[in-house]
Amino acid sequence: MSALDSLAGGIGRLLDAGRAVVRHGLRLDTNPVPESWSHVTKVDPEERKKIPVAFPRYLRHTDAVSVGGSADVTDENTERTFALLGPLSTPAFHEPSGASHVTRETLSSATFLAVPQVLNGDDEAFVGTFGAGVEYVREEMAPTQIGRLSWIPGVGDRLVTTLTDLLISNAVVEAYIVQNPDSAAARESGVTEADVLDAAAAKRRAMAAEYVLGAEVLYVEYSGTYGGTEGIAALEAIDDGVDWTRVWYGGGIDSRKKATAMLDAGADAVVVGDAFHRIATEEAELAAAYLDDIDRADGGRVGATEWLSNAHDVSETAAAGYLSTIPSVTDPVEEAHRCLAAGLRAHRAIASESRGSAQEGKLRVGSDTVDAVERAVCADVDDPTSLATWLVAAVVADRETTLPSWKFIDPADRS
Repeated sequence: MSALDSLAGGIGRLLDAGRAVVRHGLRLDTNPVPESWSHVTKVDPEERKKIPVAFPRYLRHTDAVSVGGSADVTDENTERTFALLGPLSTPAFHEPSGASHVTRETLSSATFLAVPQVLNGDDEAFVGTFGAGVEYVREEMAPTQIGRLSWIPGVGDRLVTTLTDLLISNAVVEAYIVQNPDSAAARESGVTEADVLDAAAAKRRAMAAEYVLGAEVLYVEYSGTYGGTEGIAALEAIDDGVDWTRVWYGGGIDSRKKATAMLDAGADAVVVGDAFHRIATEEAELAAAYLDDIDRADGGRVGATEWLSNAHDVSETAAAGYLSTIPSVTDPVEEAHRCLAAGLRAHRAIASESRGSAQEGKLRVGSDTVDAVERAVCADVDDPTSLATWLVAAVVADRETTLPSWKFIDPADRS
C-alpha cells in the first residue's frame, strides 16, 4: 500500500468516526429525511390506481408524497405521475421498485431517491436488487449523463465510477421489514410466514439498518393490513433500538385512531396509500349521482355543497377516512366535505365541456371550464391554470371510461 493510499484510508476512517460522533454523540440531525414528517401519502403509478380529480386539495395536507408501487410500474407512468404532482407544493420523492424506473426526469423531479432494501426477505431482494440497481446506474445512467467523456480511455471509467458513487451516496436507504406474507411486497421480496419478525428480531434488524447500512428510513410494512398489537410491539421495540433513522409504519391506516396508535408506539410517520386511492372511485361515483340529479332538475341550480350534505353522510366517506389519518387536519369530516364538493364542482364543469377539434394533436378546451376547475381544485399550486387545463383535457379525452385514466395523459398534450 502506498503512502497516499494509507493517508486516504486514514482520512476515510476519520470521516466515519466524525459521522458517528455527529449522529450519536452530539445528536445532530443530519438525516436528509425531515423529522417533521408525520404523514406520507403513497401514490402508485400503475394504471388501476386512480387518483381523484381534486387531488391537490387532499395532498396539500400530507407532509410528503412517495411515488412507487410493487406491480405494473414503468419508467413511463412514473415520469407521468411526477409530472402530475409537479405543480404541488407538497414534496414528492421516488421509491422505485425497479432500477429502470429511475430516469433523468424522475431524478430532477423527486425531492430525493429512496432505495428500498428488504431486511427480512431473500438474498435476491436484498443483495441482488441492490446489485442490479448499481449495475444500472454504472452501465446505463452514469455513461448517459457524462456523454462523450465516458468513452475517453483512462478518464471515462473514473468519471463513470465517481458519478455512480455520487448518485448512490445521495440516495436515501429505505430499509423495509415486510410483515404481511400475503402482500405483493412480500411476493416480490420472497418474504414468507417464517420470515415475519417478532418485536425483538425487528429491533435487531432495525439496529443493523441504522448502524451498518446507515439507513435513513426504517419502514415497518404491513402492506394493506393493519398491524394492530403486533405492529405496535414492533414499533415500540424498534424505537428503543434506533436513534438517527426515521421509523415509518405502513399498512391498513384508514382512521385517526389507527394512525395515532402507530405514531404513539414510536413511528415518526405513517404511510397511507390505499385510503387515498379509494377516494378516486368514491369521487367518480358521487359525481355521476350528482350530475344525474342535476339533469333531473332540468338544469336547475343544485349546489355541490348542499347536495352533498343532503345526499350522503360525509363522515362515512373514504375522503374523511383518508383525511382523518393526517394529524394536522383538525376536522377531517368538514375538510372532506370541502374537498368532495370541490371535486363535484370540477366534474360538473368538465361535464359541460365537449371535445374540441384537434390541432397539432392537442385537445382544445374552453377557458370557462378551465377557470371553474382552477377555482375548484387548483388552489395553492404553482401554475394552477396549466394544471387545470391538463385535468380538463385529460378527463374529456377519457370521459367514456368508468374511471378516467387522466392520470396518465402525456404532459406534452396540455393545450
